[in-house]
Order: sequence, then C-alpha cells, then structure tokens
Amino acid sequence: MIDSKIIKTDKIYLQNVSRETLSELDDYSQSILSTNRKINLISSSTEKSIKTRHIYDSAQTIEFIDKNDINVCTDLGSGAGLPSIVLGILMKSKKPGFKLIFYEKSYHKSIFLKEMTKKFKLEAKIFQKNIFEEKNLVTDVIICRAFKPLPVIFEIATKNFKNFKYIVMYLGKSGKKILKDVSLKWKFDLEQMKSLTSDESTVVKISNLKKKNG
Repeated sequence: MIDSKIIKTDKIYLQNVSRETLSELDDYSQSILSTNRKINLISSSTEKSIKTRHIYDSAQTIEFIDKNDINVCTDLGSGAGLPSIVLGILMKSKKPGFKLIFYEKSYHKSIFLKEMTKKFKLEAKIFQKNIFEEKNLVTDVIICRAFKPLPVIFEIATKNFKNFKYIVMYLGKSGKKILKDVSLKWKFDLEQMKSLTSDESTVVKISNLKKKNG
C-alpha cells in the first residue's frame, strides 16, 4: 500500500504504482526540465537527478498524506509544485476529490502550476499571493519543501490558518537541533521518518501545535 517505499538497488523506483501514474510523473519531470530553461524551477545542478532529487523525494511524503482524514493539502511556497503535484498524481486514483491548494507569489511559477494541475486533471486552486498576508485559512495538511525554516512555518500555521491538522515538511542534517530549539517555545506531537532519498534528511509530521505560555 505504501507508494512512498523507495528501494535502493541499482536504481530507485516506486512500488505499487501503475504505469499510467509513472508515465504522468515522467511527463511532469519533462515539463519541469523544459520550463526550467525559461524560469528557475529547480537548480540546474539537479536536473540530471530530477527523479531521485525531486520526484521520489516528493513522493515519499505520501506516507503522511494517504490517510482517511486527509482530503485537502495546502502547499506553501509551491515553486514547481514539489511535492504537491507529485502527491496529486499519486493520490488521483486513490482518493477522487483529493484537493490541492497552492500559494506561490511568482506569476510565472503560478502559471506553471495552473498548467500542470490542468494537464494532469488535478483538483486544485492556485493563489498567486503572499501567504503571510492571508488569514483564516483552512486545510487538513500544510506541506512545504525548501520554503521557510521550521519556526517560521509554525508562526504561519498558527497565525494565518484558522484550522489545520498537520504540518508535513523536510528537515536537513541539523533537524534534531532545530526540533530541540523550537520545543523551547512550542508544544507539538512529532512523527518522523528518515528520508528515502537523502541520508542526512528526515520528513516530519507535526500535530497538536501550540505555543507555550499562550
């Protein structure tokens, strides 16, 4: 059942994913690469490793997304749509009606997101807005990849969202220290899994987030 299970052998691949889904993920990869010549969606140094570095890295978050209580996923600082376009493609056959919401300030990146969500027939809304200026937002999951540091994400979640269940994001090699530091000011429940694409990273799920002392 776990689509995020990536096996490291001679190459990395996704288990239990249909050919149609793999084809769409490949198509999405090619769309990123072709658009990357015009606007900066991903670092040029990662273009040759796009499947591992971006597609599979995004896909592993489905471990926290493919749940009965998750119907709406809000992606902050969406950029090329990583990880949420990947999640949308993976979830399409699993949960019809699964909804994606994107916040991306860049006009050109927002246009790219609109093109991709239309191309892959994903139920989505794209807002070309500054998330810091939005209020009373509602979602099931807040997700982000290479957007802002964890303390900033916590502030956004509590100040700009009226309701959410979880935060899902990536932490690098200093993740343990970051979690220790934020625990001085915040209370939260934590689930984490070691990244399947990077030995130095983890993917974390934060729930029941509250600021200490009010």
